[in-house]
Amino acid sequence: MDKIIPSIIILAAGVGKRMHSDLPKVLHKIADKSLISHVVDCANALNPNNIYVIYGYKGAQVQQACADRKIFWVEQAQQLGTGHAVAQAMPSITDDAMVLVLCGDVPLIKPATLQALYSKVDRNSLGVLTVVLDNPKGYGRIIRNTQNQVVRIIEEKDADPEIKKIKEVNTGIFIIPASHLRRWLASLKNDNVQGEYYLTDIIALAVDENLPIHTTISHDMYEVMGVNNRQQLAILERHYQSQQVNQLMLGGVSVRDPARVDIRGTVQAGRDVLIDIDVIFEGDITIGNQVKIGPHVVIRNAKIGDNVDILSHCVIDNVVIGAGCRIGPFARLRPDTVLGTQVRIGNFVELKKTIVAEGSKINHLSYIGDTEVGSDVNIGAGTITCNYDGVNKHKTIIGDGAFIGSDTQLVAPVTVGAGATIGAGTTITKNTPPDVLTLSRTVQKTISSWQRPTKKLISDN
Repeated sequence: MDKIIPSIIILAAGVGKRMHSDLPKVLHKIADKSLISHVVDCANALNPNNIYVIYGYKGAQVQQACADRKIFWVEQAQQLGTGHAVAQAMPSITDDAMVLVLCGDVPLIKPATLQALYSKVDRNSLGVLTVVLDNPKGYGRIIRNTQNQVVRIIEEKDADPEIKKIKEVNTGIFIIPASHLRRWLASLKNDNVQGEYYLTDIIALAVDENLPIHTTISHDMYEVMGVNNRQQLAILERHYQSQQVNQLMLGGVSVRDPARVDIRGTVQAGRDVLIDIDVIFEGDITIGNQVKIGPHVVIRNAKIGDNVDILSHCVIDNVVIGAGCRIGPFARLRPDTVLGTQVRIGNFVELKKTIVAEGSKINHLSYIGDTEVGSDVNIGAGTITCNYDGVNKHKTIIGDGAFIGSDTQLVAPVTVGAGATIGAGTTITKNTPPDVLTLSRTVQKTISSWQRPTKKLISDN
């Protein structure tokens, strides 16, 4: 059999009334990624000829959400059923193509499952992906004859009580030769309860022409589960997260509670990593060996070196962290921050666009922004780099071995020399020389005649 490279049609025109949302259904998210994006990425994994997305309700929003993906957009101005939706794309598809139909609200479908389906078909047969459900309510039932051949699909609204007992159901995923599909679509009728043109009616037409109908049964009901309401969205979110966390654990990561870790992107982790509860990963993250991540931590687009210890309630956002660093608790590392090795960032410290070299410490209650910090620098509690003048950002440079006393304000642009000491409570507005003490303080006074004010009594009258 020749290798089949499908043309893929993704149905994404529906409103999603049961979501009770202003968003089109396919723009709701699992792991911070829209349903339609999940499906498009799966489709791209098959290296198709083309991907056609049928859009309708608030189509401009759907197109914008997938603007970074190569898609041919086809409008379904009126939503007249799945058969009508597929027909909208057919003028762009040649007769020698094989058409794979996917659903934009079935986000967890796997490329391997689709490959198993279309490996069974040729240009004179079609394939249907099915699943067996304990509770098949809402799904079209697969009707088989005494030889176990598929002869029809009956939608639930058109099914009698006996047919509703059937547990094998249609997933809405088909692969069909384009030449046959084009002809069958033209023959569809809408004489059913919903008054729609059902794509599923092509099964009976294929049977009439004695074309073989091949099926693949999915053994994971979640991968073929559609999203029609918020409950189903939440169910698939938890299933997806469970799969992601399981992959981490199989790779050697220890997770305190797999149900309380969310991965909204990709995580590559080394050996003997420990992740505590309520940790959220977003974007692309690389974690080295022997890293410990405490509870209630958010990490986004970060590279974390070996033997890093991130304590509780930290936010790490677009940051590179060198080996042996200790972060937190309650630290916030903002974008474009780079930490060298053995750096200490303590509680309630915020860094933004700052480079901190090896062995430096910023342990308490400080804001350091737009700054280059040398090696073995100690920055005391309450230190602030005043980097913004109301219009522009300015840079602070702190040389190797400098000691910045507590409650210091460094008014940028300014350079602190290597080995310099800045006395506590100082405001630095000019460059300071290396290896000497710089401070700015008023003379301390004690006024012995001063008396503390007393509260005046207010008369009841």
